Amino acid sequence: MSSEIPQFSIRRAGVADAATVADIATRTFVETFGAMYPPEDLEFFLRDSYSIEKQTIILSHPDYAIFLLERDGVVVGHAAAGPCGLPHPQVAPGDGELKRLYLLREAQNGGWGARLFETVLEWLLRDGPRTLWIGVWSENFGAQRFYARYGFERVGEYEFIVGGTHDHEFILRRGAAG
Repeated sequence: MSSEIPQFSIRRAGVADAATVADIATRTFVETFGAMYPPEDLEFFLRDSYSIEKQTIILSHPDYAIFLLERDGVVVGHAAAGPCGLPHPQVAPGDGELKRLYLLREAQNGGWGARLFETVLEWLLRDGPRTLWIGVWSENFGAQRFYARYGFERVGEYEFIVGGTHDHEFILRRGAAG
């Protein structure tokens, strides 16, 4: 048994990483939420949201970024950010959104989720302060507490659709003064 300490790193994904992003996005979503959905709803959502083609489009767009968390060179988590697309009347042009932040269970509780999130925040705020948004499942209390520590507050609700399933989600916001 090796006593070597795992080496973690965070890097921004490029277009060549589209298959890797599709894989980790699928794996983390299924691990986190897969049991909540009928198989046909889950399969449709994954095919629609996390295809290699869709990840290629996102990765090639300058207004979006995806960061990968690697442990010993193997991807164990990811985060995605870009312009805010949440359905809230106060969303304004130029606002940013954390779109995804997922780590495999095996990589959680070591502080790397926070480091990945802070990397995304730094990218979102690279041109200066702006309002930031996050959509989070209404029953994901751990994530809600995590985001609250960074100054995000609940300001609305919406439905997140996975196939024929409608999840109750909260909209969180942190003002530009953050």
